[in-house]
Amino acid sequence: MTLASTIPQAALPSPSTAVWQLGPLPLRAYALCIIAGIVVACVVTERRLRQRGVAPGAVLDIAVWAVPTGIIGARIYHVITSPEKYFGAGGEPLKAFAIWEGGLGIWGAVAGGAFGAWFAARQLGIPFTVVADALAPGLPLAQAVGRFGNWFNNELYGGLTTLPWGLRVHDMDPSNPGHAKVVDGEPVLLPGLYQPTFLYEALWNVGVAALVLFLDRKLRLGKGRAFALYVMGYTAGRFWIELMRTDEATHILGVRLNVFTAALVFVGALIYFLRVRGPREYLVPIGGPAPAPAATGGDVSQVDLSQREAGAQAAAPEGYRVVSEEQFRAYRDTGVVPDGPDPAVDDDDTPGPDGPAPAVDDDTPGPGATGNDASDDRGAGDVPAGDERAGTTGPRATDRES
Repeated sequence: MTLASTIPQAALPSPSTAVWQLGPLPLRAYALCIIAGIVVACVVTERRLRQRGVAPGAVLDIAVWAVPTGIIGARIYHVITSPEKYFGAGGEPLKAFAIWEGGLGIWGAVAGGAFGAWFAARQLGIPFTVVADALAPGLPLAQAVGRFGNWFNNELYGGLTTLPWGLRVHDMDPSNPGHAKVVDGEPVLLPGLYQPTFLYEALWNVGVAALVLFLDRKLRLGKGRAFALYVMGYTAGRFWIELMRTDEATHILGVRLNVFTAALVFVGALIYFLRVRGPREYLVPIGGPAPAPAATGGDVSQVDLSQREAGAQAAAPEGYRVVSEEQFRAYRDTGVVPDGPDPAVDDDDTPGPDGPAPAVDDDTPGPGATGNDASDDRGAGDVPAGDERAGTTGPRATDRES
C-alpha cells in the first residue's frame, strides 16, 4: 500500500527513477542535467564573446579547462563542508573521490571554474573580465537546468506545505541508488507535500539571467561588473531558498553554512560592483588576415559576418587588443586595426564614472551568429606578435549540487 491516495491531486509529481541502464552503462539524470546546463552556458557565452570581438570557438577552449576545474572545486567544497560523511566515525575516505555518487557544491564549482577560465583566457590572450561578463547570463541558466537533476533524485526539497504546487517526494531506496522503494509494485511516497526548493531556485536563476541581460544592455557593463551582478542576484535568492531547505547540512550557530556563505559572497560582489568602473571592453585580434570592409555603412548590426567567414578559413589570432566601442565599430567597418588605445578605455580598475558609449544593441536576440556578432570574422591587420603598444592583451602565450 502506498500513500498516494492521501495526497491531494493538486501537487507536483517527482520521478521514481533517476538512473537508467543502457546495457552496462548507467545513465544518471543528474549528470545529464549538468551536461545540458553546460551546453546552455557554452552557447550563450560563445555568442556574447563573439559580439565583443573574440574569435569563434574560443568558448570550447575555455570550457576544456573551466568544466573539469569547476567539478573538482565543487567536489572539494562538498567534502570540506560535509567531512563527517568521509572522515567521521564510520566514514569512508575513499568515497571522497566517488563523485558519481553525488556531492557537488556550487560555491566550489564557481571558484574552480573561474580558475580554469582564467587560465584558459590567459592562454588565448583574452582579458578575464571579458570572459566573466560574457558568461554572466549563461551561468545562471546552466544552474537552472542543473537543478532539475535534484528533482529526479527526489532531494533538496523544503519543509511540509499545503500549497497547490507542493512536491510529492518518493522514498528513495539506498540499496538501489536512483530508484524509489517499491511496495506491492508501487513506488512509495513520503507522507505529505514539500516545498519544491529546486524549482524555486531554477525559476530564480532564470530571472537572474534576464536581469543581467537587461541591465548589461542598458548600462553597458564592463570590467567584470556583469558577472558581479549575476553573483549578487544568485546569492540573494540562494539566501532565502537555503533557509527553506530541510536536507542535512553543516550548521553554524544553528544556521546552515550556505546561508553565511551566500551573505558573504553577496557583500563581496556588491563591493566589487560599486567600486570598479570602466566601459565595456571590446577586442580586436592580433595576427591573422584583416576582415573585408563592411559594404553596408557603419552600423555594426547590419554587417553580414557569415558571408565574410565563408570564403576563407582564418587562423586563430595570436592574442587580442582591448579597444573602445567606437574603435571596435571602426575596425568592423574598415578592417583596419587601431594604432593605439582609445582614451575612453580605462585599462585599470580605478573607480570612476562609466563614460557614455555609442548605442550598439549587440545583445539583440536573433538566429545563429548574425546581427552584430562581432567575431564571425577572426581576422585582423598584420600586427607583429608581442606588440608592445598600450592596450594589447599580449600574445597567446554531484548527489546534488549543494
